[in-house]
Amino acid sequence: MRILIVGAGAVGGYFGGRLAQAGRDVTFLVRPRRAEQIQAQGLRILSPYYGDFTVRPKTITAAQIVSPYDIIFLSVKSYDLAAAVDDFAPAVGPRTVIIPVLNGLHHMDVLTERFGENAVLGGVCYVATEIDSQGRVIQLADFQSFNYGELHGKKTSRIEAVHQVFKGAGFDTAISGDILLDMWQKWVFLASVGAITCLLGGNIGEIVAVPGGSDLSLSALRECAAIAGASGYPLSEAFLKAKSSQLTAPASSMTSSMYRDRKEQAPVEVDSILGDLIERGRKHGVSAPIVQAAFVSLTIYQQGRARAKAARG
Repeated sequence: MRILIVGAGAVGGYFGGRLAQAGRDVTFLVRPRRAEQIQAQGLRILSPYYGDFTVRPKTITAAQIVSPYDIIFLSVKSYDLAAAVDDFAPAVGPRTVIIPVLNGLHHMDVLTERFGENAVLGGVCYVATEIDSQGRVIQLADFQSFNYGELHGKKTSRIEAVHQVFKGAGFDTAISGDILLDMWQKWVFLASVGAITCLLGGNIGEIVAVPGGSDLSLSALRECAAIAGASGYPLSEAFLKAKSSQLTAPASSMTSSMYRDRKEQAPVEVDSILGDLIERGRKHGVSAPIVQAAFVSLTIYQQGRARAKAARG
């Protein structure tokens, strides 16, 4: 199967690089500047856990797409979604499956409205990676998994074929029987970690070391879980217990991508991770004051960043 990886950033670069290393037919849809960088030095993955490697995959820009792909792996940031959809649209044929791994769920509405529900699978990946100043993908922790499934939860021949492509490519894979619940679980945890670390300005270990810090962390988790439950996706006690332990672990260095992006003065995915969650809660009469406070703080940061960028011309 021909795979189009949309984006060669921290997530797309890592999973696409692993697929290319495993000999899969991978092409990266990237901007011209990133294409030049990959062509010049290769796509470099630095992993202290599974070994460094460099691959030289095929790259393509939007204007160069001439035929459909079998699988589109969509891994851009949420604020780049609209542009990415326009870019890869010519690569979508009648049998193409789109597997997004963006945070939150807003992107699912965008994709199903544009391409139809049958074209879209659900996807959840867990990996901690970042791009350094040289364009290299750096793995920050030893976990690396990718789950996918049909939105209706059935195990079809299509999802089995997708699984054959991804399994054995250097990361953990699984077909999910309830991928939407999996996506909600990831969203709830990301929003909880993102809200509390960005709002309080520290990692989990620093937060819980202060009296009252653990209570605030758990309150953020309860707020997010309540919204999930009101939206039709109640979370199990086992899941909540496990995540509560992570959110209150002493000396934990855990942060969130939003926290790291803010520290780097980069754009943050505040609307898709926190804003959309708050809005879904509001529709069901569920308030989330801690998450709301983090949303306001990050929105102020985002607006200030935009003003500074505009002033620089």
